[in-house]
Amino acid sequence: MDGKILARLSAVVFVGVAITATVIELTRKPEEPQVRTLVHERDDTDALRQVLRRCRDMGEAATRDPTCLDVWAKARDRFLGQGPKPSQPRGTMTLAPVTLFPTDDPAIKESAPAAEDAAPVAQPEPVRPGAH
Repeated sequence: MDGKILARLSAVVFVGVAITATVIELTRKPEEPQVRTLVHERDDTDALRQVLRRCRDMGEAATRDPTCLDVWAKARDRFLGQGPKPSQPRGTMTLAPVTLFPTDDPAIKESAPAAEDAAPVAQPEPVRPGAH
């Protein structure tokens, strides 16, 4: 078989397959879109959602509104799966203050040199061009 004849034969087969695929695609019936039903929310979340929307629409003033702060705390606890926390008066801290770098440790004071005993730090001289 000659090379030209083989090339022509493969081109005819390719065109035939392309035409067949096009005809099959065009004769297909379009699939009907699936209808999904909406899940109705529970009634207890509707009131919460309404208050959350009201707080959202308030803008920056909502950060000072105690109702919005309480609703946000409830929504956060509900999202994280936590139970309600016992109520505390606002502005009270239950955590003790923490000092990051305590200086009361005698081992640190003994190992650190005193400021007057320390030698002055020598500055390196800049490299001069051509002084290699």
